[in-house]
Parts: sequence; C-alpha cells; structure tokens
Amino acid sequence: MKEIKKKKHLTKGDVTFNIFNYLIFGLLTLICAYPFYYLIINTISANDLSANGMINFLPQKVHLENYIQVLQLKGLPLAALISLARTVLGTALTVLASAFLGFMFTQEKMWHRKLWYRFLVITMYFNAGLIPMFITMKTLHLTNTFWVYVIPAIVQPFNIILVKTYIESIPKSLQEAAEIDGAGIIKIFCKIILPTCTPILATVAIFAAVAQWNSFQDTLIYITDQKLYSLQYLLYQYINQANSLAAMVKNNAGSALNMAALATQQTPTSIRMTVSVIVVLPILFVYPIFQKYFVKGIMIGSVKG
Repeated sequence: MKEIKKKKHLTKGDVTFNIFNYLIFGLLTLICAYPFYYLIINTISANDLSANGMINFLPQKVHLENYIQVLQLKGLPLAALISLARTVLGTALTVLASAFLGFMFTQEKMWHRKLWYRFLVITMYFNAGLIPMFITMKTLHLTNTFWVYVIPAIVQPFNIILVKTYIESIPKSLQEAAEIDGAGIIKIFCKIILPTCTPILATVAIFAAVAQWNSFQDTLIYITDQKLYSLQYLLYQYINQANSLAAMVKNNAGSALNMAALATQQTPTSIRMTVSVIVVLPILFVYPIFQKYFVKGIMIGSVKG
C-alpha cells in the first residue's frame, strides 16, 4: 500500500513569518559578511582609491600587488610555519587532553574525582596574573622555546567541561558492555568514547585552532628570539609600522612615479587591510569543514542530555 504524502498547508501567517525570518537573517548575514568583503575588495583595488575611502561596494582597477608585496616581507615564511605548527600541534594535544580528562571525570571510580574536578573548575575564575605566569614559564625553561605556545594551552577547563557533559549523555551500557568483555580504561576511551564524541571534539578543535592561530600576546611576553615569532605577532608589528613600510616601498619603487604606479603603490591602509585578510582567511577556510559538527556539539556539550 503506497503511502500518500500530504503537502503541508501553510497559512498566511506562516508565509508572513517565514518571509520576515528570511529578511531578518539575510540582513544579519549581510551585516556580518560585509566587513570581510570590504577588506578583500580594498586589498585588490587601486591603493590610491582605497586610501581615499572610495572603495565601498565594488573593486576598481583590480590587482594583486598588495598580496605579492606583503608576502615578500622579511621573516614571513618562517613565522607562517611557526603559526601553522603551533596551531596543528596545539589543537591536537588540546583535543586529546580535553577528551581524556572529560572522560575520566565521568568515571566514579577515579580517585577523588570530585575534588580534582573542583580544582579544575576554580581555575576558570581565578588567575595568578601576568608576572607569576611569566616567572613560572621562565622557571620551567619554556621562554624562548616553541613549546611555550603549546604546553600552557593543552588543559582548558571550559573545553573539558563541554566534553564531560557530552560524555555523560552517552549511554553507560556501552562502557559496561566493554568492561564485561575485559576492556580497560584506555581501550574504552580509544574504541568507544573517541568515535562517539566527534561533534564535541570538532567543536573543541575549532575553539583551540582559532585561539592558537590568532594568539600573539604569548609571543610578546615570552619570546625575544625572532626565529620563533608567530605570524600574528609579525603581522601585528607590520600593522604598527604600516606608515614606515609604505614609505620604504615607495623609496624602493623610485622617485619617478606616474598615475599607473600610484594604483599599486603600497599605502598604510593597503598594508593594514592586506595583513588583516591574510590573518583571517585560513580560519574562514577551516571553519566550514567542522561547521556541521559545531552546532550539535556545542548544544549537547553545554546542556546535559
């Protein structure tokens, strides 16, 4: 017997509500997307027009010289490698630590589980401060090393709480069945918990990757060796030195300038916008990969199911 699918009849109120929703969310999307669009069109437009604020909606006299010249700045490839390494390694270790500690805090047989959990939570509200943190890093011989980017960020209480809450929503019968079959804690964690926690781990990965990629203050505080500068810190310096960089590019181009040269000659505005786009683009490409897990993970991880 064939099932007859009935079309849902929409009332005038439903249609009006849907149209209103689409308009509001469409407007909000445009408001959120326009700043990124504005940055991009200004970086590929004539620099003299951009500096005068004449590029608002459509690019004019399109060129890619801004990106070519900024990517040729001294130390940029090594800084990009440092940022990529800290993002990949830091994110992987943070996700692994959050998953394992979140899992262990759900185990009733863990020694003084509630005590350790309270110690973890209290660190979200109290901070020793910048100077004690610097002294700690210096005592541990982490200053001026690559590991100062990774080790302090491995244990994140907020991420651990998200994972713990998510794991508590998983039926306990899965772990009990594995224990009956003789599986230990590590095997249960690797074979059962990790595969079932993909949404929340993807959420944690986004949080950790964005934090690692955007961070520059740790370089400012702990690093003096230029070989260990992160991309964000190096670009932060270039943004602050935009005026002098623009003057340097102008001098290198020669004194005989014509109208065609003005379109591609670097200005403080073009440098700041190009640097901003270079910093933001990698995250814009990474987020869609995890987006399908993000909403589910953050909802289930934040409220116990």
